[in-house]
Amino acid sequence: MSAAREFADLRQDFPLLDIDLDGRKPAYLDNAATTQKPRQVLEATNHYYATGNSNVGRSVHALSMRATDHYESARETVRAFLGAADSAEIVFTRGTTDSVNMVAQGFGPHVVGAGDEVLISGMEHHSNLLPWRRLCEQTGALLKVAPTDEHGELTAEGFIGHIGDRTKLIAVAHVSNVQGTVNPVREITAAAHRRGIHVIVDGAQAVAHRPVDVQELGADFYCFSSHKMYGPMGIGVLYGRTECLEQMDAVNVGGGTVRNVTYDGPIAYFKRPYLFEAGTPNIAGAVGLAAAIDYLQAAGRQRIADHDAELAGHAAAGLRAMDGVQVFGAQQPQGGIVSFAVAGLHPYDVGNHLNTYGIAVRTGVHCAVPFIDSLGLLGTVRASFGLYNTQQEVDLLLEAVSTVEKGFWSNEHPDERFLD
Repeated sequence: MSAAREFADLRQDFPLLDIDLDGRKPAYLDNAATTQKPRQVLEATNHYYATGNSNVGRSVHALSMRATDHYESARETVRAFLGAADSAEIVFTRGTTDSVNMVAQGFGPHVVGAGDEVLISGMEHHSNLLPWRRLCEQTGALLKVAPTDEHGELTAEGFIGHIGDRTKLIAVAHVSNVQGTVNPVREITAAAHRRGIHVIVDGAQAVAHRPVDVQELGADFYCFSSHKMYGPMGIGVLYGRTECLEQMDAVNVGGGTVRNVTYDGPIAYFKRPYLFEAGTPNIAGAVGLAAAIDYLQAAGRQRIADHDAELAGHAAAGLRAMDGVQVFGAQQPQGGIVSFAVAGLHPYDVGNHLNTYGIAVRTGVHCAVPFIDSLGLLGTVRASFGLYNTQQEVDLLLEAVSTVEKGFWSNEHPDERFLD
């Protein structure tokens, strides 16, 4: 039995996938943008608000203590999910973008100075590019880019070859959000650490699709978002090795970060991770994230990886067999993402046509303009798969692509980008 068939029953856990879209059920293939939420996550979040809503660490009454227990239990769930050594290495944030910016502004200035280099890959999402560009502009450092090869991919040797004597930080995606390419982060991290260089990994597209062990990877920091792994929006995680978090400054300060405050004297700040979680946290989000992790663990993370890769591989093979369709990236996609273009057609026209079949995909530059530019493309159509997707949905995608024709964008604005 294929991995896709094994997962067929899980689809019923996702209420949105049963709604009516003009006589069709959604074929939701936009999981790299955000995933749908299972009932278990929705119920866990609602249960918290209905039975335990209060603020954490602020009071000694029963509801506050209960909320604190929920929040810290979620932190421990994340720790185990990532294989981190200590729950104090888990910081709750608003998402991957927030996590990367916290490292860039709180840790970056401690290790990067004028004339130093920050090395990124040529396939990074804007959220793992712009924070490092800002850091370099602030410190007088140089943002250095390791370009991708002719297939838009990275090799360990190619990336490592761009590490120089002045490289102080490396930031790289675990999985490309454009092509689903799985990058050799373990090899990159090992090479960096031999030179005393710190590594930040953007795991936004990895954690929903494959097992991740941060100690095995060796990353100094690892960032991801709940909403891309079947959890709520508005919450994410920054994992940081203990010694790295101890060097990092808090970007935001306020309630929940201090033990004692004066107007002009010493301030007694809490230690990690609370130092980095100023203000009222997203407690319900943490509870929902923990429920999403439990859901993924129950489904089997390696089984999910096999399922998503199987569907992406079937889609890529079917698209490559069509005249005028170009598929970008790996011959055998492992990251659950397939990006393609149809010759002579604007990506928006393809996306609009697929929408008439009830198929949701992402079209455009995927918040990765420099990478898309390096491939010489206006944009791509991105189909991204999740654990509830089916072989029938892939077949529907192939049928729809085979019938697409020129529309408004191809005729009136063939070279124009509107959405990033």
